[in-house]
Amino acid sequence: MAPIANSNGFFSRHRWLVWAASIAVAVMLLASFMSRDDVIPVRAATVERSTIRSVISTNGKVEPIQSFEAHAPVGTTVERLFVKEGDRVKRGQLLVQLDDSDASSQAARALAQVRASQADASAQQSGGNREEVLTLEAQMVKSRNERDTAQRNLEALKRLQQQGAASPGEVKQAEDQVAGAEADLKLVQQKQKERYSQPEIARVEAQKAEAQSAYAAAENTLRQLNIRAPFDGIVYSLPVHPGAYVNPGDLVLQEADLSRVLVRAFVDEPDVGRLARGQKIDLTWDAVPGRTWQGSVSTIPSTVKLLGTRNVGETTCIVDNQDFKLLPNINVGVTIVTAEHQNALTVPRESVRLDDGKTFVYQIVNNELQRRDIQTSISNLTQVEVASGITEKALLALASINSKPLREGTPVRVVVR
Repeated sequence: MAPIANSNGFFSRHRWLVWAASIAVAVMLLASFMSRDDVIPVRAATVERSTIRSVISTNGKVEPIQSFEAHAPVGTTVERLFVKEGDRVKRGQLLVQLDDSDASSQAARALAQVRASQADASAQQSGGNREEVLTLEAQMVKSRNERDTAQRNLEALKRLQQQGAASPGEVKQAEDQVAGAEADLKLVQQKQKERYSQPEIARVEAQKAEAQSAYAAAENTLRQLNIRAPFDGIVYSLPVHPGAYVNPGDLVLQEADLSRVLVRAFVDEPDVGRLARGQKIDLTWDAVPGRTWQGSVSTIPSTVKLLGTRNVGETTCIVDNQDFKLLPNINVGVTIVTAEHQNALTVPRESVRLDDGKTFVYQIVNNELQRRDIQTSISNLTQVEVASGITEKALLALASINSKPLREGTPVRVVVR
């Protein structure tokens, strides 16, 4: 029992030494754990050379460049269809025939009015119709004969007066008869030359013009009722069927040349300033997966307008469509390549940081972060081109695994590349 008593006495006498040793061990253990926590696990990537493209991704709509729409000129019925949707047609080919019986009657009446007005104008120019012209000519002959007879009588009386065989009164009466005959002749001549007054001439000319206009309108209606292809193309819309009634203005047929189409792309306002003529455009359509069509920017937006909830500028491009896969009015995906660099030094966008207006990355050297200020060029959603400040194959820190902040000089351990 004596040793136990001595041991208790030792601990009671040197208690502060025991506490000091315990604290020293705890500090050493804590330092060991803290030194382990200073090493931050990070994801990392290597600087490499690749092709980088800066793009604008948006949507667009396909439109025909050359298109034709036929509308019903009057209320009528569909008589015959010579084509169906999707048919390729040739210029001048008859496509649809609408009932033209009423229009034909109107054209015939209009033609009769034209001929009547032409007859009136011809009669006006010649001084009247044939009966009136013959009557005037007869009156002209009669008046001329009466004047000549009166003139001969006057001359005879004047000779008799010189011989004392005629009185001055008889000569005066003969002179009055000559004057009257001259007046009658001039009146007939005036009727022959100026048969119609200016208002009458204007009325006849107006009737002629009105008749010709009505006939032209009737002929135009007839042409529209027999719908022909104005150019080689494809019938892509035919919303009528034989026997159906169509109201004036109703759509009957749509045709387009789809060998080349126009794509109207809608670019959000912040990206409009990046557009330039000639930039490459890639197009995709969900209905044809895996297929890409190419074009280039042909117009730059001149204004920005509201499209749904977006402020957009409209740009267009022309696309070859020789297999006619792209159809009018479909929605397509549009990728506009605003810049493309080959063999560029690229880094993940996640590795690029900004501090006080300076762009930099953290390079991992001997498991420690070192800041490298860089100059960048073009970028996209995943990559950034580096113009200077870093070399190929350099290892860059992206982010820590445990969400701890990265700082220069911090020891790190790469866990994911």
